[in-house]
Amino acid sequence: MSRKSFCGSNSNMNQLFRPEFGSSQSLANNEKLWHLMQNYLPSDKKSIQEQIVNHVEFSLARTRFDFHQVHCYQAVSRSLRDRLIESFNDTQLYFHEQDCKRIYYLSIEFLIGRCLQNAVSNLGLESAYAEAVQELGYRLEDLYDQEVDPALGNGGLGRLAACFLDSLATLNYPAFGYGIRYSYGIFKQLIQNGQQVETPDYWLERGNPWEIERLDVQYQVKFYGQVIKRHENGLEKCQWEAGETIVARAYDTPIPGYMTFNTIALRLWRSLPANEFDFSKFNEGDYFRSLESREKAEYITSVLYPNDSSYAGKELRLKQEYLLVSATLQDIIRRFKKVRRDWSQLPEKVAIQLNDTHPSLAIVELLRILIDQEDMTHASAWEIVSKSFGYTNHTVLPEALEKWGIDLLGHLLPRHLEIIYYINMIFLNKVSAKFPGDCQKLSSLSLIEEGPIKKIRMANLSIIGSHMVNGVAKIHSDLLKTDLFKDHFEMRPKKFINITNGVAPRRWLRSCNKQLARLYDELLGTDDWVLNMDLLKTLQCKAEDQLTLVEFMKIKRDNKLRLIKWVRQNCNVEVSADTLFDIQVKRIHEYKRQFMNILYVIYKYLLLKDTPTEGRKKFAPRTVFFGGKAAPGYLNAKRIIKLINSVAEVINHDLDTNYYLKVVFLPNYNVSSAEIIIPASDISQHISTAGTEASGTSNMKFVMNGGIILGTWDGANIEIAEEVGLDNIFIFGAKVEEVSSLIDSMKNTDPYIYIQKPLWNVIESIKSGIFGHDHHALLESITNRNDYYLVAHDFYHYAKTQIRIDQIYQDKIAWAKMAFFNSIRSGKFSSDRTIHEYAKQIWKITPIVVPQPTANKQDRFKLQK
Repeated sequence: MSRKSFCGSNSNMNQLFRPEFGSSQSLANNEKLWHLMQNYLPSDKKSIQEQIVNHVEFSLARTRFDFHQVHCYQAVSRSLRDRLIESFNDTQLYFHEQDCKRIYYLSIEFLIGRCLQNAVSNLGLESAYAEAVQELGYRLEDLYDQEVDPALGNGGLGRLAACFLDSLATLNYPAFGYGIRYSYGIFKQLIQNGQQVETPDYWLERGNPWEIERLDVQYQVKFYGQVIKRHENGLEKCQWEAGETIVARAYDTPIPGYMTFNTIALRLWRSLPANEFDFSKFNEGDYFRSLESREKAEYITSVLYPNDSSYAGKELRLKQEYLLVSATLQDIIRRFKKVRRDWSQLPEKVAIQLNDTHPSLAIVELLRILIDQEDMTHASAWEIVSKSFGYTNHTVLPEALEKWGIDLLGHLLPRHLEIIYYINMIFLNKVSAKFPGDCQKLSSLSLIEEGPIKKIRMANLSIIGSHMVNGVAKIHSDLLKTDLFKDHFEMRPKKFINITNGVAPRRWLRSCNKQLARLYDELLGTDDWVLNMDLLKTLQCKAEDQLTLVEFMKIKRDNKLRLIKWVRQNCNVEVSADTLFDIQVKRIHEYKRQFMNILYVIYKYLLLKDTPTEGRKKFAPRTVFFGGKAAPGYLNAKRIIKLINSVAEVINHDLDTNYYLKVVFLPNYNVSSAEIIIPASDISQHISTAGTEASGTSNMKFVMNGGIILGTWDGANIEIAEEVGLDNIFIFGAKVEEVSSLIDSMKNTDPYIYIQKPLWNVIESIKSGIFGHDHHALLESITNRNDYYLVAHDFYHYAKTQIRIDQIYQDKIAWAKMAFFNSIRSGKFSSDRTIHEYAKQIWKITPIVVPQPTANKQDRFKLQK
């Protein structure tokens, strides 16, 4: 039985008795407390209203005469958080009583999005809350918009982590997420004079009603200092004497499962000073220096991804990563030690997943704790460590693999550098034994990258220290084995597996596209598909039902109208819902090829200008949307944004052609805007050069919502094509096995040969100044024999595919069928499937379902020892 049973069919049931955990002794000592806390908060309308009003007055200190929409949002959120805390406390108690193995998911990013709609929906209380707040004079949908997106991530890495937490909770796996509580996001993106302008993203300005500050959960984190060595009983012992100590304090955000009483948490760390301020300096009148240590400590978790072009920036990033792993491991070990047991049992109770290399120092830190603090032998400690970690790789680009200079790491974490050298020595001895005399393998597998500046290869550390390594799409995992980590694969082939990414259907279909979700409920006669997306495949016969297709496309149009309203408010551009919505929203990067997209837009604009008015009817009217942030120091990415906006300025004001073509740049792309943008797409572009995108997850979100993909043979596009059928996706461009030879050929070929005439016409039009005069450096990236992302090579195939899209789009029934097939065949890309695979293949954990409450006090589950 799930929460749905109580919030749905038994909505009038006012009292639900919580299950009991604990010892009979604790019950005897706290009988009154147990009695007062024996019920879950009631969920009838009047009770919900009373809880909201209580928070208005007692949490927010507002009066009935000074109570606005933002205050209603905060009070509603707090009332829901109260319910989540009940479930979270029961969940954690039950996990402890069961002494189950838990998964700890470490990620430098968690792009969780807004919490209110997700929480009220997962709890099955959306209707009850909507009715309750309506009688208080507010609309629940308006309250959703009062919430600010938590700026805890930047892209796919953080959003994937958030989807995983949703699935872990929904599937009842014992789990904890660990990250950093950034005060500021990477930046808030403004567009001024067509250029990206970065401004601070202080998302905590109005507080965060969802988080729980854990004043009792904080740990010391140390930096700098020296390693003191001594000998005991003939053995060398090491003690790290730190030169600086700060404190990491925990802030918990409850993560509710969908229609289950299981609730887990995302625990984020905030850096604080070990000592508030220097009182002696304050008394001497040196007020600034008296607070220096506080400010220095708080800087660590201030900003997501501080600029690392300077030494100070690199040091700050490394401090962030170490703070995450140090505090997290102390927390994990505290929980492990609650039960008296041998350290050898750690891998039986603890699974730690590294979401990319940012938390990879956890391997070294756990080894340090076991050797230096728990007095274990190196061999015993390494056996425990190497069985506890799993590593997910998220890149196929060698230049994107994280490395830290030895001087920096040795200065900040001297003991850790010693341990890394020790790990490397032991591992290379094993390499030499397996591949005697193979100097190339020794060099590539070493943790140390030789050169003018010696560096630690964090990916190599992650692979060596983990018992399993996974890629995130089949092509990506294959490339890890055959290219990026070829020598590691030859060393330990059974260590490498594939687990294709997925996204949470609760947020990315049920919540963001409610009309489509209701249609599926009606067609299936159940909403069970939310937990089993494969059920949607049974609707394939409906693709021949014209009434279903008409309704499906009406929903698409309504979603377009919602996006049009957002564009009007945020971009001051008018677009038509009768045009094909062509969308590319993702981080701006040359390998993602937004540049190729805007070059095609120019090509089409020039084609329209050269076509007589009557002849233009063969073109489907199109609105092309771009969105995404460029890293502040990434000049070519920022130049692409400038070119997009320069082209939009010309095309959108050309009365001769703007019926057929418009361009919109969507500023400050984030989770909440994605929930509006994605359901409105007709075409979504995922056009990275083959072999450069590990997986992608936005492609999965678009497909779930009936958006047809225009993509390359890259990342998860290949598996999406297998699922939806090649007839229902537009694929073009070079394949991964062709890329290397094409790049070599390009380097030795005159640009006038490898760049075909249609693209040259586009380049010449840009050079002519039609779209401004700031684009010379960007053009050189493809005209100067350095087109490493094959924009010129793939452009011709890309343009031909766009022509096919125009032709098919004008056949409304054929297009509707394609879109419908995409959505109902997207079940594989639910993060529920992904998490089940991680649980079975890597973590070796099973679901632990918290016992259900009852309406009868005598019938409730009791576990007493």
